[in-house]
Amino acid sequence: MRILHTSDWHIGRTFHGVDLLADQERVLEAIAGLVAAEGVDTVVLPGDVYDRSIPSADAIAVCNRGFEAIRAAGARIVATSGNHDSPTRLGAGASFAAAGGLYLRTTVADSHRPILLSDSYGEVAFYGIPYLEPEICRAELGVPQARSHAEVLAAVLTRIRADIAERPGVRAVLLAHAFVVGGMAGGSERSISVGGVETVPLQLFTELAADYVALGHLHSPQTLADSVRYSGSPLPYSFGESSHRKKVWLVDLDAGGPARVREHELPQVRGLSKLTGTLEELLADSAWEPAEQHYVSVTLTDYARPVDAMRKLRERFPHAVHVEWERPQASTALKYRERVRGRDDTDIARTFLGDVRGEPSETEMQWLARAMAAAVREPESGGGAITEPAAAGTELTA
Repeated sequence: MRILHTSDWHIGRTFHGVDLLADQERVLEAIAGLVAAEGVDTVVLPGDVYDRSIPSADAIAVCNRGFEAIRAAGARIVATSGNHDSPTRLGAGASFAAAGGLYLRTTVADSHRPILLSDSYGEVAFYGIPYLEPEICRAELGVPQARSHAEVLAAVLTRIRADIAERPGVRAVLLAHAFVVGGMAGGSERSISVGGVETVPLQLFTELAADYVALGHLHSPQTLADSVRYSGSPLPYSFGESSHRKKVWLVDLDAGGPARVREHELPQVRGLSKLTGTLEELLADSAWEPAEQHYVSVTLTDYARPVDAMRKLRERFPHAVHVEWERPQASTALKYRERVRGRDDTDIARTFLGDVRGEPSETEMQWLARAMAAAVREPESGGGAITEPAAAGTELTA
């Protein structure tokens, strides 16, 4: 049996406010094309099908079209719920969906009840463990003292191990949505630590008599053991993932022995670029041409904050999604007392304006001098003498 391992689709996710549904639909079409080209029998999807518990109608439509394309390409689908999904909503109609080749596992009660699919060598048992929140599922699992993800996952794996033992000779594939020790976060994952310690030891999976463990939650492809892997998300969901090559794993199960696993890179729908420079440089320099159709994050280094920078950047980089201003002098340590010693108020104010928005004009300095003169002449509440203006300040009359 040939299995394709993908995960963390996050259908409906936005990228710095930009809708990604079109990009997600394209990458799901690519996965369906790979299913057809490689003769994949089963696609496993361990969690985070959607990006939120109540997905939009458009997100549901994109996801359904992805499922339909994969099924039409010849593969059955086994999917579980992740920490972003609503188990109840994702699992609605699971029995009916199974009749069409989409097998959903979203409840603790079903986690040790395998989906049995056959090939020429016999049956393969697919065990789907949904995301387990310790506070919610510990009573159902009979471990009321459990406070961590490791404890509730261990309770589920005990049930699965017992079921595997009753099926001698049956090959087993496990799906789980968890943060396994040794895995590296990519930066766009949502923490799953609510309700207990979030990480679980790799040993829980390596001790299980499973031919392959398909993990979800971390967004970069990773191999924790030969038979325990994360496929990562099919698209990058943060600029921290700009260097990742998105992949799926193709897993071949024969009559027995270890699974044979190989990677397949997914096509890049749209690149990510982080650019640094002055606004003028970024708009004119031909070196930035490769980034013109990428999602772009810009750090501007102009002396003064440019006006309407995003609009101007999008004239060249239409997919620019983030801009920040970082003056080159910003990292210099300031010693306040040394900088103001021996200087009058007007000079200090001029320096302040230069630091935050650029050198003030003479007209602006005249208005500043008037305001300061008025401020120092104003008597304190309760009466008192009028204070003379600071020396060396240019005083203008209205």
